[in-house]
Amino acid sequence: MKQSTLALSLKLILTGLLLCGVVVYAYIVPEIGRVILDQYPEFGGWYAPWLAFVSGTALPCAVGFAFAWMVAVNIGRDRSFSVSNARYLKYIAIAAAVDGVYFFAGNVVFLILGKSHPSIVLASMFAVFAAAAVAVVASVLSHLVYKAAALEEESELTI
Repeated sequence: MKQSTLALSLKLILTGLLLCGVVVYAYIVPEIGRVILDQYPEFGGWYAPWLAFVSGTALPCAVGFAFAWMVAVNIGRDRSFSVSNARYLKYIAIAAAVDGVYFFAGNVVFLILGKSHPSIVLASMFAVFAAAAVAVVASVLSHLVYKAAALEEESELTI
């Protein structure tokens, strides 16, 4: 596959992820809250804090998306193994780690405040694990891309 084809494929996948994120944060999360409120009106005081908390997880996701888009742009420009891509991947890892820590800490705080249930905290561990997995994979890729960039630069100097 050509660099331009790879970059286009990555951009299409990122666009799909962006659309899924918009649907989740703009429609699904508020709708789930409304369904819960319809069935359990006694949780009415929990809706706004939980909605604000969950909406806060969108910021690190947006930051990670922006850096992933920059990686795709660099791949399209035939700069796959560059120090800038290594940096962008590192920033994606940091954004994913921040999101995971924020989500875990928020769930624990809501549990302590009596605005959550232990089963919710346990179920949220899947999302925390996913954030940790993205952080580790992006960190490893960052390291490998940095090493490849260094080798490529060394190779260009020996010619």
